[in-house]
Amino acid sequence: MVDFIDDHKNNYGIEPICRVLPIAPSTYYRAQDLSANPHKRSQRQWHDDFYISEIRRIWLDSKCRYGVRKVWQQMQAEGIKVARCTVERLMRHYGLQGVWRGKGKITTNSRNDQQRAGDLVNRNFSAHRPNQLWVADFTYIKTTSGCVYSAFIIDVFARVIVGWKVSNRMNTDMVMAALNQAIADRNHPKDVIHHSDRGVQYLSIRYTSRMKDSGVIASVGTTGDSYDNALAETVNGLYNSEVIHYLKESWNGIKDVELATLEWVDWFNKTRLHSTIGYVSPFEFEKRRPSQILCNCHLD
Repeated sequence: MVDFIDDHKNNYGIEPICRVLPIAPSTYYRAQDLSANPHKRSQRQWHDDFYISEIRRIWLDSKCRYGVRKVWQQMQAEGIKVARCTVERLMRHYGLQGVWRGKGKITTNSRNDQQRAGDLVNRNFSAHRPNQLWVADFTYIKTTSGCVYSAFIIDVFARVIVGWKVSNRMNTDMVMAALNQAIADRNHPKDVIHHSDRGVQYLSIRYTSRMKDSGVIASVGTTGDSYDNALAETVNGLYNSEVIHYLKESWNGIKDVELATLEWVDWFNKTRLHSTIGYVSPFEFEKRRPSQILCNCHLD
């Protein structure tokens, strides 16, 4: 409001503008005096100026995705001592807000007569080491040239996205590409449990044969709802809210979705704070446990 008064005071005068706006003339003059004489500002105002500059930096570094909780956690990690309520107050005052997640469309297409593995997870999405449990799922994106699909494989231990693929077809080739990437990038781990829903892509002969040949153990949810693959559904929700819906772009097709997904996966793995692993990035979490990572390596 102070800026508005400055822009229009020569035309209308300060007091008439203040009578219309919910601001007293004394408040305007006080703001002008503090702007011209910074030494008169209170200690709290000095602190607020410093904190909001750091808050804005962290918020912008996250591509405006972080809310109060993660901004505050990042400040703590950087050694900036500030109360969470202060972060909340300043973000609310300056209109800084993180992304919100909503419900997405169900993409699981299952067949009751299709042979499938048992449920080895039973909704217990926890792991004590890398390459103990992977979860897999995919989601869809509407583009001007039709639907595009993004498949992900996540290592449950550190929430690392170990495989992903963007495709314009919801078929076995798409999920197979994500699986092949995960197997190669994780150095062909043995006895890792791969959990998915009952989608026909994950139950296809080619996909299950690839897992068997690679020493990957199949696990399939029993009821076919999102709770049986909740962790993968969570990653899909983050992807949709932090990339697809957040960017508010008119997606043209597979190329621009693929590029945005590549950028997000890199940020997700290397930088994004995850509350379930102590507000560090997945790569940082794995780096802090080298002995656990080494114990999962298999020597030839």
